[in-house]
Amino acid sequence: MPARRVCLLLCLLAAGALTACGGASSSTSSTAGTTAKAASQTTTTATSSTASTANQRPGPEGMPLEAGPNLAPASSTTQGSTVDGIQCAPVEQLAYHIHSHLQVYIDGQPRALPAAIGMVDPVAQQTPYGPFYGAQQCIYWLHTHATDGVIHVESPTARIYTLGNFFDEWGQPLSGTQVAGAKGKVTAFVNGKPWTKDPRTIALVPHAAIQLDVGSPAVAPQPVSWAGANL
Repeated sequence: MPARRVCLLLCLLAAGALTACGGASSSTSSTAGTTAKAASQTTTTATSSTASTANQRPGPEGMPLEAGPNLAPASSTTQGSTVDGIQCAPVEQLAYHIHSHLQVYIDGQPRALPAAIGMVDPVAQQTPYGPFYGAQQCIYWLHTHATDGVIHVESPTARIYTLGNFFDEWGQPLSGTQVAGAKGKVTAFVNGKPWTKDPRTIALVPHAAIQLDVGSPAVAPQPVSWAGANL
């Protein structure tokens, strides 16, 4: 199955007129396998019966697709202008290529990070694992290809980008009291640990597991497994 998935994605991406992770050299194009199911963590923080995404089906990148409606439309992405020094380029920049994960809960209920954030004139290729998006016009250095919560950082130079940069590029507000259109106290976790600073300052570093809870009940930090993906 992993080899079949790799071949399928490569064929689909080669057939479409889109920019998607630099073609065959991209880590997304070499996605294989399925995400291992992770056990729920025990914590004193309140949890929701719909909180964990561990049992969601894997998407085209091998990561579980996030549950719930989209947090905000991907189409609010700034349309081509430079944001926080981040440009929208005709092809992806792979000199510095890492991935972080974002999960958001509003009043205990999950919201999905939409695909095609950071893409101008996006187009989807259909796969058995769900749609995989690329851009026909230009693609920002921070973007999403699927509704699996994975934020791709693909930059021409090594630089630490932040969650605030990503939301600015997306055209959505982010603060200690608001995440996109949801308002309320924001409780943040990074790699399972509480983040007590401004959520805008959270660094997008390799395999960072970022969780934002808006309102109450707060959801315990949920495990994120990268085992099923070459990301």
